[in-house]
Amino acid sequence: MPVRTPDPEPGAEGEGRDPLEGIDDAFDALSTVSNANPAWLTDVELTEVRRRLPMLYVEAVPVRTDGLGAVTEVGILLRATPLGEITRTIVSGRVRYGETVRDALFRHLENDLGPMAFPLLPPSPTPFTVAEYFPIPGVSAFHDDRQHAVSLAFVVPVSGTCEPRQDALEVTWMPPEMAATDALAAEMEGGRGTLVRLALASVGALR
Repeated sequence: MPVRTPDPEPGAEGEGRDPLEGIDDAFDALSTVSNANPAWLTDVELTEVRRRLPMLYVEAVPVRTDGLGAVTEVGILLRATPLGEITRTIVSGRVRYGETVRDALFRHLENDLGPMAFPLLPPSPTPFTVAEYFPIPGVSAFHDDRQHAVSLAFVVPVSGTCEPRQDALEVTWMPPEMAATDALAAEMEGGRGTLVRLALASVGALR
């Protein structure tokens, strides 16, 4: 089953057609849109960039902590993909041009978990790992059939109420030992079960 790293704006992929068809004429016609918002990529531009460059992403494993800061629960998303498939995943999305990593993290956490999630982000977040997604399976533990993507991955405590939005259908909170099981990893897209395990190991939540 193909898996895809989610994007921040729904419907931005142009599924079901070849966006490179007539690309030379399309770039001229779309130049006005690009100039109006240089941080936005059209379907044609995004596909062309993905053919030539690695894409930068941020990913977040949302957690609940106790009074001592120990992780008590992990939030796993149920998401609908652009192909209509239902899969388990974590908070994920691209970093926009001119956007700080912290701002990108906050934006995607709010997009997926809602404005009342209240993520606890330090002034300079530090990733627990860097995950490399390749379109060819087997190059690394992570796979994205559209692109080569480099993802900065973070563990992010949230203290508020989570109300999933956009293509995130629900968030399931589970104890760390359940989040680290092979059964859950098999339900997660792109090898993100491995990423969840690395996240829990980084905060000492695996026994």
